[in-house]
Amino acid sequence: MRIPFPTIVAVLALALLVPPPAGAAQTQASAATTVPASGVIGVEEAYLSPEFWVARLAAPDAVVLDTAAIAAQNARLLRLDDSMHDLRALPARLDRARVAGWIQALAQRPAQPLYDVDGQPVAAATLDAILANRALDAIPARQDTRYGMVLQRAALRAFPTDLRVFSRDGDTDIDRFQESALFPGTPVAIVHASGDGQWLFVVSERYAAWIQREAVAEGARDAVFAHADRTPYRIVTGAKPRTVFTREQPQLSELQLDMGVRMPLADVPPDQPVNGQHPYTSWVLELPLRNPDGSLGFAPALLPRTADTAADYLPLTRANLLRQAFKFLGERYGWGHSYNGRDCSGFVSDVYRSMGVQLPRNTSDQSVSPALNRIHFAPSDGRDKRMAALAALQVGDLVYIPGHVMMVAGRIGDEPYVIHDTSGGSYLGADGELRSMHLNGVSLTPLTPLMFNATQSYVDRITNIVRIRP
Repeated sequence: MRIPFPTIVAVLALALLVPPPAGAAQTQASAATTVPASGVIGVEEAYLSPEFWVARLAAPDAVVLDTAAIAAQNARLLRLDDSMHDLRALPARLDRARVAGWIQALAQRPAQPLYDVDGQPVAAATLDAILANRALDAIPARQDTRYGMVLQRAALRAFPTDLRVFSRDGDTDIDRFQESALFPGTPVAIVHASGDGQWLFVVSERYAAWIQREAVAEGARDAVFAHADRTPYRIVTGAKPRTVFTREQPQLSELQLDMGVRMPLADVPPDQPVNGQHPYTSWVLELPLRNPDGSLGFAPALLPRTADTAADYLPLTRANLLRQAFKFLGERYGWGHSYNGRDCSGFVSDVYRSMGVQLPRNTSDQSVSPALNRIHFAPSDGRDKRMAALAALQVGDLVYIPGHVMMVAGRIGDEPYVIHDTSGGSYLGADGELRSMHLNGVSLTPLTPLMFNATQSYVDRITNIVRIRP
């Protein structure tokens, strides 16, 4: 991630636990004050099913945006949002200033002390070597624009290194060099290589960062985009299904395909074996692989028909938003898509991508994108204005505070509930002391009681509400 990230601690405010006035809605809302045996305030076991929330909606299957509207929204995002990169519009040649600008804009030499996984300070000489490995002096004055395709889920890094570094001794979750991840089949522009040759600086549609060379195969521009555009295809709608084991194509064996990945179907005879197995029980995908010389190739692989996929992007409905989001419920929080998981902005991005909607990668970009329908709050705006906006929240709305995003799941009485990928989670007990829930994963919580610390609520810190709807 490119924004400073204070560890997000969700603190549930005791001040909001005052018994509400009589009435059915208020009685329901008081459920948010209950602390069950799990210690997660305001959440009963029934709430952990998407169908609980779907059943509370009127017209849950009504289409919010149709295919044409989504395509127009995505085109507007690519055109107006500076955090996005239109790979198809890149010039045939790139100059040094542009390439160096991408690399230097991503990350500068850390100014604060860093610690490794063993709690040892990262030496200045180590940082010097990492920065030198960017080989900025080797960027040519002009170079041909090269393209490639990502082969497996792979980390995007701030620098060309797999050294994990942390802000504090003992904090081994938030790796400050971890930026994001890319999934199989993602087109990229390859614009630079590290000094040791082990890393490539790539530009994808939503992010520019360092990736391990072995995770990318280089191919002709037309071949890369032809594969990305090819029909028919399957859309991965499950959290992270895997292809069938294959001895014949080890690169494609048990390959993870995360939610929202689009892969074309291979043109193969339906009655002939694929990688030693009859394909009639599977979808035969055409997946990218790396030839011995590093060039891009393609080969068929089997994805079981029991895997959660669809013939096209799911309709953008509130029911689908809930069902897709809850498929990640309980997945461990992973800063920058680490731990084979995702973080708050990655979570909402992957949910919406399964319906064909593109979002910027980071919360800092999502929350202020000029291409998105949003409500902005200034620091001077009072709580009343924010509470009035919360009263109008709808399922799928994205609520932002600095460094964090939450997706609205619905409401019980007057209480909005959110599903979000959070590294924290605490509330104030009756004695006014914090009770840590240590959620550290995709979680469901009530919204209005959430606090950033013992005196400042999440409501008071809301900066934007983004609505993917007309």
